[in-house]
Amino acid sequence: MGNRMIRRDIGWRALTRVKPIETLFDESGAKSGLRRVLGLWQLTAIGLGGLIGVGIFVLTGVVAATQAGPAVSLSFVIAGVASAAAALCYAEFAGMIPAAGSAYTYAYAVLGELAAWIIGWDLLLEYALVVAVVSIGWSGYLQALLGQLGLALPLWASGAAGTGEGHIIDLAAILGALGVALLLVQRIEWGARFNAVMVLIKIAAVVLVVAAGLPHVRVENWTPFMPFGFGGVVEGAAVVFFAVFGYDTLTTAAEEAEDPQRQLPRAVLLSLAVALTLYIAMSFVLTGIARYDTLNNPAPVASAFAALGMRWTTLLVSIAAVAGIISVMLAFLLGCARICFAMSRDGLLPAWFSQAHPRYHTPHRPTLVIGALTAVVAGLFPIREVAELVNIGTLSAFVVICLSVIVMRHTRPEVPRSFRTPFSPATPLVGVGFSLWLLSKLPLIAWERFGLWMGLGLLLYFSYGRRHSRLAMRGRCGDAAG
Repeated sequence: MGNRMIRRDIGWRALTRVKPIETLFDESGAKSGLRRVLGLWQLTAIGLGGLIGVGIFVLTGVVAATQAGPAVSLSFVIAGVASAAAALCYAEFAGMIPAAGSAYTYAYAVLGELAAWIIGWDLLLEYALVVAVVSIGWSGYLQALLGQLGLALPLWASGAAGTGEGHIIDLAAILGALGVALLLVQRIEWGARFNAVMVLIKIAAVVLVVAAGLPHVRVENWTPFMPFGFGGVVEGAAVVFFAVFGYDTLTTAAEEAEDPQRQLPRAVLLSLAVALTLYIAMSFVLTGIARYDTLNNPAPVASAFAALGMRWTTLLVSIAAVAGIISVMLAFLLGCARICFAMSRDGLLPAWFSQAHPRYHTPHRPTLVIGALTAVVAGLFPIREVAELVNIGTLSAFVVICLSVIVMRHTRPEVPRSFRTPFSPATPLVGVGFSLWLLSKLPLIAWERFGLWMGLGLLLYFSYGRRHSRLAMRGRCGDAAG
C-alpha cells in the first residue's frame, strides 16, 4: 500500500502540490542562514539598481535608431504600463509572502510545484542573461571612457565575434561579471552599501544629461516622430521592456529585509516610479540632441554629447555609466543567486546550492557559479540577441504573478496583506494582457531558444526535482508512517 501511495505522489498530484504559506514563513526565519539587515532605502536602491542601467544608457539609443525613432519615449510608456500593473501585483505578494525567491516562491504557494519549477527555471535564465546584457553594455561604456583617456583594449578583446571586424571576445564584460560575483559573496550589507553609492552616481548622471542636453534640443530631430510606424513603437516596447523591470530583484532579498511585509511593497513601487520618470526624460532629450539614426552604437549617450563638442559631459556620463551600470549587474546576480538558493532549499536543485557561507551568510555557491556562466555569455554573444531572450522570461513571469494574485484572492482570502493590488482583478488582467501582447512581438528565434531552455528545465525537473522535492519527501514519510 505504501509503495502505491508513493508512486501516486510522484504522479499528477506531485505536479500540483503547493507549498503552504505557513511553511514559507517558518523557512524565512533565522534558520535560513541569511541575515536581516536591509532597510527601505537599501531595498529601493536594489530595485533602482536593477531598473536603471543599460536600458537608459544603451537601449534607449539603439531602439530609437532601429525600431521606434524619437517615439522611443512611447515605447517606454507602453512597456511601463505592463510593468506597473505587474509591479502592483508583486507588491501584494511581497507583503504577503516575505520569503526569498520572488515569483518562484509565490508560484509555489499558489499554482503548485510544476508551475513553480517552470517560473523558477525561467527566472534563472532571465536574471542570468540580464547580468550578461548589462556586462556587455558596461563594457561598451568602459571602452568609450578608456578611449577618451587615450587607452584602448586590443581589437580582439573589444567585443564578441560578429560585433565588429577583428572582434573575438569581450574581455571587459567577462571581468565585470566575475568582479560583481566576488563582491556579492561578501556580507550582504557590504554589497548593499556599494550598490546604494552606485545608484546615486547614475541617478546624478541621468539628471546631468537631461539638464545639460535641454538647451541643445532641436525640435526638428523629432521629425518624423514615428519613422518605423506604430508597429515599430510596439516592437521597441517589447525590447525596452528589458529596461523597466528590475524592481522584482529586491523581492528576492525578502529574507534579508528588516521588515519585509512593510518595506518590500513600498520599495517596489517607489523604485519603478523614479525609474520610469528618468527613462522618459532621457528619451526626449537624447532624441532631441541627436538624430535617431545616429544612435545605434554601444555608448549612444556619450557619443551624442561628443558630437555636440561637450567633451566634459561625455567624460562625466561615461564615468557615471561605468560606475552606475555595475549596480544593475549586482541587483540581478543577487536575485538570480537567491532564486537558485530557494529552489535548492526546496529540493528541486541539489542541496549544495542552499548552504550559506559560514562567515558571510550569503548564498556564495550559486553566486559564483552563475557569475562564471554569465561571464561566458557576456564575452561571446552580441547584446541584442541576449536582450530579446531576457524579455521572454520576464514577461512570462509577469503573466504568472498577475494571474496568481487573482487566484490567491479566492483561495486564501484570509492571509494578511500589507498591500493590496488596487482595482483587482482589472489591474492584474491589464498586466496579463500587455505582457502577452509584448510577448507576441518578440522574434521567432528568441522563442526557439527559450523553448530549448524550458525543454532542458523540464527534463531536469522530471529526472531530479520531482523526486527530491522536500514536499515529496514529507509525503513519503507520511505514507510510510501511515
